[in-house]
Amino acid sequence: MSNPEVVVLDYGSGNVRSVVRALERAGARVELTADRTAAREADGLVVPGVGAFAACMRGLQAVHGPEVIGRRLAGGRPVLGICVGMQVLFSRGVEHGVETDGCDEWPGVVERLQAPVVPHMGWNTVEVPQGSPLFAGVEGERFYFVHSYGVREWSLVTNGRTRPPLVTWAAHGPSGREDRFVAAVENGPLTATQFHPEKSGDAGARLLANWVSSL
Repeated sequence: MSNPEVVVLDYGSGNVRSVVRALERAGARVELTADRTAAREADGLVVPGVGAFAACMRGLQAVHGPEVIGRRLAGGRPVLGICVGMQVLFSRGVEHGVETDGCDEWPGVVERLQAPVVPHMGWNTVEVPQGSPLFAGVEGERFYFVHSYGVREWSLVTNGRTRPPLVTWAAHGPSGREDRFVAAVENGPLTATQFHPEKSGDAGARLLANWVSSL
């Protein structure tokens, strides 16, 4: 059986080369491209992202990213969002008082973290739900975060007929003043992490290998 084909969507976001290399080490055949056909047809699609929510949405829209993501998910084809690539999957982002529509795959607002020190930069443990395939083998490990914004409330309501998403949480700030935020989501074919697995050492490598092996 050949290694799965993964497209890293090239829409002008930074840090894509390290994502490509990490996925290759995880066992995928990787192409960095903005081509819609390749992005739709690959075994897996990765949406990276660094910087501002609004800028990432503009870049995504320029390469028809929301359409590609939506069509893949409608067909049950896996998508992985990383950092701002996770944030843009939610309904909207609010930065400096400016609201920007996201891809609206999940309800929720990306907003500034309410912690004494922002950005949240460095290694953090996460609270992983039971039965997580993504975190199998690394449930107690630390992952690398670099962000000032996040989703602080999970509001998706399921109908009881489908498996509810697995939501992983993290907290930033000194004891007693932490702000909790969504660190990862596993929702059928749609998976995302607020942290950077490609910068998270052995734990991140194992997490990416878990995702690649599921394709």
